[in-house]
Amino acid sequence: MSEPTSGPQAPGETCGAVRSLSSLTRRGALVTGLAALASPFVLRSARAAGELRVLTWEGYAEPEWVKPFEEKHGVKLSIVYTGSVDEMFAKMQGSKGADFDVVAFDTSSFKRYIDGGLIRPLDMARIPNAANLSPAFRDVPSIRRGSDQYGIPFAWGSLPLIYDKKDFPATPDSWEVMWDPANAQRLIALDDANNNITLAAMVLGFKTPFNLDDAQFAAVKDKLVAQKKLLLTYYAGFDDGVNIFAQSNIKAMFSMGEPQVAGLKAKGVDAAFTIPKEGAIGWLDCWTVSAGARDPDLAFAWLDACLSPKVGAYLSDKKSYGNTTDEAANVRNGFTYADKLTFLETPESFEKRVALWNEVKAAP
Repeated sequence: MSEPTSGPQAPGETCGAVRSLSSLTRRGALVTGLAALASPFVLRSARAAGELRVLTWEGYAEPEWVKPFEEKHGVKLSIVYTGSVDEMFAKMQGSKGADFDVVAFDTSSFKRYIDGGLIRPLDMARIPNAANLSPAFRDVPSIRRGSDQYGIPFAWGSLPLIYDKKDFPATPDSWEVMWDPANAQRLIALDDANNNITLAAMVLGFKTPFNLDDAQFAAVKDKLVAQKKLLLTYYAGFDDGVNIFAQSNIKAMFSMGEPQVAGLKAKGVDAAFTIPKEGAIGWLDCWTVSAGARDPDLAFAWLDACLSPKVGAYLSDKKSYGNTTDEAANVRNGFTYADKLTFLETPESFEKRVALWNEVKAAP
C-alpha cells in the first residue's frame, strides 16, 4: 500500500501526501445512517483461544503495532474493517458484543453503545499508557457515564470543505459555496444523514447542532433540499467521492476527511481543504472494550499498546490522522485547527435524522 510522506498542511493549503484509497478508510465510512435500522449483519467467528477480535477502521490496526503486540502476548489478531458507523453498530448489536473484543468508534456513538450494554467500563489501572494522552483528550465528557469511562481517545480529524484551486484562486471562506447557484451541478456531498444535518445546522448558525428542535429540523430540511438541487450527486464512499470529483470537473465537496485531498492530487486535481468560518465537523475515534470480550485483560492490553506515542506519530505521519499521544507529530503534520471543529456528539435522535435525510433525498 502506498503511504503518504506527510499529513495535511494547514487548512486552505494543499496536502502533499499520497495514500492508498483502496481500503475502508476511517473517513471513507460516512454513509447514510440506514444500516443500523436494517437487519444487522452478524459475524459469527470461532471462539478460538489466543485470538483478539478487532472491529475497526482501516489504518487503526497496522503491522507496526499489531505484530509486536501479537509477539508479546502470544496471540493473533482477527481484524474486521467496517464500512460505516452504522454498519459497525449493527454488527455489535446483532451479537450483543459477543463477536468482538475491542471496537473503535467516534464520540457520537457512545450513548447508544452504553445504553445497549454493548461496551464495558474501562479499568484505567490496566491502561497505564493513558498517561500519554495530550491534555485536550484526558477529559472527554461524551465517553463517560457517571464515574465510569468507556473509551480511550485515539485519532481525530475533520470533515472539511475540499475544493479545486483552479476554480477558487482564493480560498473559500464559507460553506455557502455549497449553496451557490453559480456552482450548480459541480458540487458533491457525502451521503450521510447525521453529518449533513449537523453541517446544515452549523451553516444556519444553530448553536446546538446535535440537539435540534422541530422548527430547526424544518429549517435544516429546507436548507438541504435547496442544496440537493445544486448537487451533481451524493457519493457513497471515500473512493467514490474522489473518483467523481476527479472525473466530473467538480468545484467543491463536503468531504469525508483531509486524506481525500491526497487522493485527488494523485489523480491530477489541484485540490486543497479548508475549515470555513462556520467551522467544520470534527470526529474523535476511541478504542473501547466490548461487553462480550472473551479476555478483558488482553483487550485492555491492546488499548494500552495503542496509546504508545510511537503509534500516535505513525497515525499522523503515515495515515494523515490527528493523534492523541504525540503533539509534536500533530504540529509537524498541520493538525493545529482542532479549536475550529465541532466534535461529534450523540444527536437528539438518530432515527429522526435518518427519516429527515430520506425525505431530503426523495425531494424533487
